[in-house]
Amino acid sequence: MAASVRWLGHSAFHLSGGGADVLIDPFLNHNPKAAAQPDEVPADVILLTHGHGDHLGDTVDIATRTGATVVAIVELATEIATSGVDVRDPNLGGTVQFDWGWVKLVPAWHTAVSPAGTAHTPAGLLINYNGHVIYHLGDTALFSDLQLIGRRGDKIDLALVPIGGHYTMDRYDAVTAVEFVNPAQVIPIHYDTFPLVETDAEAFKQDVENAGFSQVYVLNPGDTHELK
Repeated sequence: MAASVRWLGHSAFHLSGGGADVLIDPFLNHNPKAAAQPDEVPADVILLTHGHGDHLGDTVDIATRTGATVVAIVELATEIATSGVDVRDPNLGGTVQFDWGWVKLVPAWHTAVSPAGTAHTPAGLLINYNGHVIYHLGDTALFSDLQLIGRRGDKIDLALVPIGGHYTMDRYDAVTAVEFVNPAQVIPIHYDTFPLVETDAEAFKQDVENAGFSQVYVLNPGDTHELK
């Protein structure tokens, strides 16, 4: 079955067409590049890489409105649960199953404290969405164990890769990250939202495709990429 992957800007995505509406890192209300507002998006499940404000974003408001289940690393999930939201609380290496597939938390090299002060470990998200394997790298620097994640099982159909630099890997390190992960397709993320993370996504695309690693799709916020 086809799956629609809509970029909402920054690191936020909406997955649909696979039996559930799944949001990832829904930073919308204070996102100058957001393609939707928190009251406009449907959600059955919200997946979080970590709790920095530009990733946790509007999670609690959306989950309260929609009744969505939130999946976050255990310390962050415990904080979110105090708002009355339904949560699942895996740690790194843990997998949460759903009718539409599963999500597994994998390492990401970054730091994280939520706006409320909860320290926790950031994660990447390995997602099986109705048979399509999508890897959201989260906020991460380049590290060699990305190769292990790419080899853990089914080939990764789509990688969502940060390229903005300063807070994550830059577009040059991201080319090596793509080589390590070895996905069929790539969408660059976490860039151009603010001046500190401005970069040249088309140059990243050219570098990856010239190296023969993957096919890169540079989206505008609001664009949808179809997986078949």
